[in-house]
Amino acid sequence: MLVTSGLLSWLLVPLAIRVATRRQVLDRPGGYKLQADPVPYLGGVAIVVAFAAVVLVAALVRPPVSGFAELAVILGLGVGLAVVGLIDDLRGLGPFLRLGLQVAAAAGLLATDIVVRLVDGGGPIDMVITVLWIAGITNAFNLLDNMDGLSAGTAMIAALSFFLIAALNGQFLVGALSAALAGCALGFLRHNFHPARIYMGDAGSLFLGFMLAVLGVKLRFDAPRQITAFVPIVVLGLPILDTALVTVQRLRHGRNLLSGGRDHLSHRLVFVGLTVPRAVRSLYLLAVMLGWLGLVVSRLDITTAYLLLGFVIAGLGAIGFLLGRVPVYSNSHGAKVVLQEVERSAGDYAHERRSVVAPLGPDD
Repeated sequence: MLVTSGLLSWLLVPLAIRVATRRQVLDRPGGYKLQADPVPYLGGVAIVVAFAAVVLVAALVRPPVSGFAELAVILGLGVGLAVVGLIDDLRGLGPFLRLGLQVAAAAGLLATDIVVRLVDGGGPIDMVITVLWIAGITNAFNLLDNMDGLSAGTAMIAALSFFLIAALNGQFLVGALSAALAGCALGFLRHNFHPARIYMGDAGSLFLGFMLAVLGVKLRFDAPRQITAFVPIVVLGLPILDTALVTVQRLRHGRNLLSGGRDHLSHRLVFVGLTVPRAVRSLYLLAVMLGWLGLVVSRLDITTAYLLLGFVIAGLGAIGFLLGRVPVYSNSHGAKVVLQEVERSAGDYAHERRSVVAPLGPDD
C-alpha cells in the first residue's frame, strides 16, 4: 500500500498543480508568508484522493476483519475535515468554526468506540482526552505546515513509525492505513521540497493530522495502557513540541495565539544560521529519533519505559527551552532573517531552472 499510494499521489500532484494554476488557486505572498511568488494550493486534494482510492480498493479486495463500518467512519470524517480545510484555503473560515468542526469529528469517532483507554472505568474522562488528542494533533500538523516539506515529511516519518509498531504487534488495519498514509505523503513530498512547487494547504494538513491522531488512538500492543497511550505522544513529539513552543512564547510576549507567524521551530533554526533545507532536515532527524524511541518504548518493560519516557520529555523540554530563547520577536529581526534566507534560496533555484528549462507558455 505504501508503494501504490505513493505512486498515485506522485502522479496526481502535477495534475493538481495544473488545475490550481489555471483556476488561480494560489497562495500569494504577503504578511507572515515566506514565499516570494504565488504557489499553487490543492496538494492536499491529491493526498486525500490517493489515500482514499488505495484504501477503498484494498478494503474491497480484502475486507478488514473489523468490518467496513469503522473504516468508513474514519475515512469519512478525515475527508470531511479535508473539505473543511479546502474551503478554508479557498474562502477562509474562522478559527473557532474550524476548531468546532474538529471537535465534532472527534466526537464522531466516539460513536464507533474509537477512544483513548487511559483510566480504569474512565468513561467521560477518556472521552474528553480523546477529543483533546484528536483536535490537538489535527491542529498541530496544521501549525507545522510552515516551511516547505516539513509537515508532509514529518507525517510520513510518523506514519512509518506507526506502521512498524503495528506490524510487530499484528495490527493489520492500523499498519495498512499507516503505510498508505506514509506513501501519500512521500508522493507529495517530491513536489513540496524547498522551494515548493505546490502546497498541501489546510486540506492536506488537517487530513494528515486527523488520520495520524486516529492511528495513534487505535495503536495497541502488549503493555500497560499508560505506556500504550504514551507511545503515540513520543512518535508525534515534534508537532506537539512545535505547538507547545509557539503557544508558550506567544503568551509570554503577548502575541495573538490564533494568528500566523514566523516563530515556529523551523523559523528559529533558520534564524540561528541554518538554511531552509537544513532546518527541515534537522527536524526530520528529530522526528526519526522520536519514531525510533516510540518503537523502543513499545517493546520495554514498564519501569524501563517510564525511565526512557522521562529522558524523552527532558530532551524535548531542553530543545524547546533553547530555541525558545531565540529572539524572533525582537523588532521583527528574526522574521527578516527567515524571509531573506527563503528568498535567497528560492532565487538560486529559479536561476538554475531558467538556465536549463525553457519558459512554459500559459497553457503548458
